[in-house]
Amino acid sequence: MRATGSCPLILVFLFSCLLHLHPSLAFSLKNCMIVFPESANNLRVSCKKGDLTAVPDDIPRNATSIDLSTNQILKITDTDLRCLSKLISLEVYYNSISYIDDGAFVDLVKLRTLSMSNNKLTNLTDNIFKGLSKLVKLTLSSNRISYISPVAFQSLISVQSVELNNNHLHRITDITPILKLPTLHSLFLGLNQFTSFQSDDLPLNVSNLRLLMLDLNPLRSFSITKDIFPYLKTLDLRRCSSDMEWDVANKTFLRSLTSLALAGTDVSFEPYSAVLQTTESLQTLTLYSVKTWIDEGLVEFVCQIPSLRALFVTASDMGTINDSLLRACSQVTDLTLSSNHLCKLSEHSFRSMTQLRLLSLDGNDLSQVPLALRGLSTLEIVDLSFNFISDLGCHDFLNLTKLTKLNLKHNRISKLQGCVFMYLTNLKVLNIEDNSVYNFYSAFKMNLHKLESLNLHNHHLLNIMQGDFMGLSSLRVLDLESDTSAWADDGFFEGLDNLQTLSVSLGGYRKELFIGIPQLENLILHLTDDGNQKSYQQKDDAPFSNLPNLRRLIMKVYDQRQEVISPYLLKGLKSLEYFTAEKFFMSSLQPDTFKYTPKLTDLHIVDSHLSDLMPELFWPIPNLQTLDLSKNNFRSLDFLVRAKLAALSWLKISENKLSTIKETVFQSLPALTYLDMIGNPLACECSNYGFIQWVQSNSQTQVVNGHQFTCAFPLSQQGNKFLDFDTHSCWIDGSFLYFLSSTSLVVFTVLASFIYHFLRWHLAYSYYLFLAFLYDKRRKASPHRYDAFVSYNIHDEAWVYKEMLPVLEGEQGWRLCLHHRDFEPGKPIVENITDAIYGSRKTICVISRHYLQSEWCSREIQMASYRLFDEQEDVLILLFMEDIPAHQLSPYYQMRSLVKRRSYLSWPQAAQHTGVFWENIRRALDTADRPEDNRHLLTGRQNYI
Repeated sequence: MRATGSCPLILVFLFSCLLHLHPSLAFSLKNCMIVFPESANNLRVSCKKGDLTAVPDDIPRNATSIDLSTNQILKITDTDLRCLSKLISLEVYYNSISYIDDGAFVDLVKLRTLSMSNNKLTNLTDNIFKGLSKLVKLTLSSNRISYISPVAFQSLISVQSVELNNNHLHRITDITPILKLPTLHSLFLGLNQFTSFQSDDLPLNVSNLRLLMLDLNPLRSFSITKDIFPYLKTLDLRRCSSDMEWDVANKTFLRSLTSLALAGTDVSFEPYSAVLQTTESLQTLTLYSVKTWIDEGLVEFVCQIPSLRALFVTASDMGTINDSLLRACSQVTDLTLSSNHLCKLSEHSFRSMTQLRLLSLDGNDLSQVPLALRGLSTLEIVDLSFNFISDLGCHDFLNLTKLTKLNLKHNRISKLQGCVFMYLTNLKVLNIEDNSVYNFYSAFKMNLHKLESLNLHNHHLLNIMQGDFMGLSSLRVLDLESDTSAWADDGFFEGLDNLQTLSVSLGGYRKELFIGIPQLENLILHLTDDGNQKSYQQKDDAPFSNLPNLRRLIMKVYDQRQEVISPYLLKGLKSLEYFTAEKFFMSSLQPDTFKYTPKLTDLHIVDSHLSDLMPELFWPIPNLQTLDLSKNNFRSLDFLVRAKLAALSWLKISENKLSTIKETVFQSLPALTYLDMIGNPLACECSNYGFIQWVQSNSQTQVVNGHQFTCAFPLSQQGNKFLDFDTHSCWIDGSFLYFLSSTSLVVFTVLASFIYHFLRWHLAYSYYLFLAFLYDKRRKASPHRYDAFVSYNIHDEAWVYKEMLPVLEGEQGWRLCLHHRDFEPGKPIVENITDAIYGSRKTICVISRHYLQSEWCSREIQMASYRLFDEQEDVLILLFMEDIPAHQLSPYYQMRSLVKRRSYLSWPQAAQHTGVFWENIRRALDTADRPEDNRHLLTGRQNYI
């Protein structure tokens, strides 16, 4: 029953996984972003600092790394992390997680790193880590953990490091399940509530532990009575209880211990001497805040350990070092005396330390290089940073011929004498950062032939002379960046034949400045203006043409200089791949700016007040992959449509003035996968409908934080989410509108043609009937002014005047209405016609071929026929002037069907009997009102009907 019942659940689970694997979800994240560059095997997702209260449900299921740190997540449920089978790293530190469902990590079969520090976990349940068979590092520091289930770590068969610092653990038995892990190497238990560490309380035979951190615990006893830590190498007992009892029954129990950290207290050092006596293999000893112990002979005691090689004494307020303090430390090779307020060392402080290789005196109060350094020919590394040294003498580094690294950072050095480094013939790294050197005095012209890295960052260099670096033929990295510009002579870098990276602050740049450094690959040029210098660039200058191997160029301006940039700025840089210009191009770029850099793949033009660029600018760099145009004034990106950037995959246009964006811009970038446009005043209007649809539906480009965009205007939408804008009123986009318009036009044209060809007379008839209807209703009560209205064509006018008028008006006395004679001038023709028809008792239609072809005659007979049927009176007299075949009467078939029961007069037939003809007309004009009474008054040929 159980197996059968679980099948639907399995199907639902698999179906949900397939949904989560939909590729489009990777590009429509509401709360996260995919860290660029992403690849099929490395998809990093960042949801950091998103004010999240729960794990978002739109994380791509092929993610390999997820950062959910610094949020307000309260718990992790058993569905939050489903289907993330490729996840390798998960970070959820700095949240408010107090509860995790059992099996919440069951799908994370490849997870290797899990960081959940700084949360509110109180206990670790039975199956909390179920499924994490590949986990290597687990961090649970700074929680409130007080209970660990005996089987909580059973699934962690590959874990090597567990961090449980700063929790509420207080019994050593709580960590027994951890110590039993066969692969565990490092265990961090600092700042808990352990008062005792007894091997007898640990039900295990042996642990593979290499590192154990118990610092900042109130330990009163440390007892090892059995050989359970044969591989332990590092032990940290800093700031434990002042009266801690040390009980190691056999020295061999700590035979592998090589590193030990202790911290002093106000009590005697005597209790800790027992610790050191059981560590015969100790090589590294770290001592924090041990001034009292030093006064009791600590240093001499520890230096008697034959295996000791590295001694770290920090934060111990030593003040001075006399001749005897380190006398017993002859075997020590690494000595660190950081942050001890040392202000004076005796001249022979290190005399006995004949094997000293590393000496660190950083963070003290030294005002000069100690005399004690002179003659230490074994020294390789010296750190004198963060002191108060102001002067360097010619003999300060006497005989330090093996020195390879010297750190003088953050002192008060103002000048370098030419002889100061003359003994440092093997020096490779020299750091003089954050001093006040204003002149070199030939300090680098000789002896430093092996120097590879020189850091003179943040100096107030007033003048750099030609040849100042002539002796640094091996130099590869040089940092001369400062808040103020240096005055540099032409060719002042000559001699740096192997220089690869240069960072320098200058007031100007010119071709002659960069002579002698042909191997330079990276140049960071900070342009400053101290008011005394001008830019040296000429209009036709190619300032970097002497740097054929330059691959990276960064130009930053620290003031608001306005100058015309030469189109030849980058001439000669055929190897350039990366270019950054910050506050540099303050107006539009010349179209040929990148004509000389065909290999350029990364371009950053930021904070430059640019509002437009020409598409031709990008044509010489078709391989461009990264483009950063942030912090400018762009209102449109239309220039990208014709920029031909087929390889562009990363685009940043944040902090511009874009309000309306056409989706066609991004459709013209076929390789685009990352788009950052945070900080633009987007308009929630129909003009952005296409862009909104593109953001929500495209399956390739990630719009970073797109779901967090807000509306800048109109005011009614201000503050609303941009992607929540109701687009129902904009349902029709431009392309569909064009399609609909063109389709409608085609259909209308076809329909109009059909109607004109087949139905035009039907419509005309209907139109005139309706028009007659309107006039009929208005004029029914009006008396008749005429006996008959004569409707005829101009071609039959002669017959009307010669034949009809003399008889009907002259002989018979009827009053006729003729259009040329009786129509009111100035009145619309249609009104004249209707007035004539309804102002006459009868209408006589003189029909001929010309009559049938006349537009106005056609209207007259249509209106007359309507009156005929509306009033049910015989008001229509048809008089045919010619024999007309029936098919020529087809346009009037509606009228014909209505009058098919009536007769008509034919003039051709009456040619021999005109008297009868006119008599019949008289009788028709004089008939009663009923149609059936005068049906046979007129005669004619029936084939016309």
